[in-house]
Amino acid sequence: MKLASLLLFITFYCLGGERFPTPPDSPNRLFFIQRSTNANVVVYDANLVGGKLNAKDPVHTYWYRFGEKGQKEELTAIQRTLAYGLYTSAVTGIPNTYEGHFLAYRKRKFMVKQDATGDPIALFPINGKMQILKRVFVSVDDSKFMTTVNYIELFGKDPVTGRDVYEKFKP
Repeated sequence: MKLASLLLFITFYCLGGERFPTPPDSPNRLFFIQRSTNANVVVYDANLVGGKLNAKDPVHTYWYRFGEKGQKEELTAIQRTLAYGLYTSAVTGIPNTYEGHFLAYRKRKFMVKQDATGDPIALFPINGKMQILKRVFVSVDDSKFMTTVNYIELFGKDPVTGRDVYEKFKP
């Protein structure tokens, strides 16, 4: 049974989003979203000021337009408020820690903070446990009037063991 689970994980890891380009590494990178519709990637970086998360805007979200010239581009107001934007607020009693959710998907809340070494991380529920989110792949069907999400894949790391974690779900 463990071998079957491992093979399934490897298959999903290799297929889901791996064929799409990934943004260049950044020390402030929290995670990024790849979509089945094109090669463009939505990137979420920690917004640091003086070595701490910016209290007014702890996450900077933008595009890498790989489907065009590979340029970096800010989200439009509509993209920021309806599709890829985040709502964040400070966690009371825990300095430099923010709770939030995606504006397009509010069912799972995440936390943004800095780990013990000062590296920014986003903790997101993966398989029912808060894990370090690294990458999201969204499979969408845009053949109809309204775009629908087929499934979402979450790729991350267990903050305690450092092991890769994975979840696929239909929202």
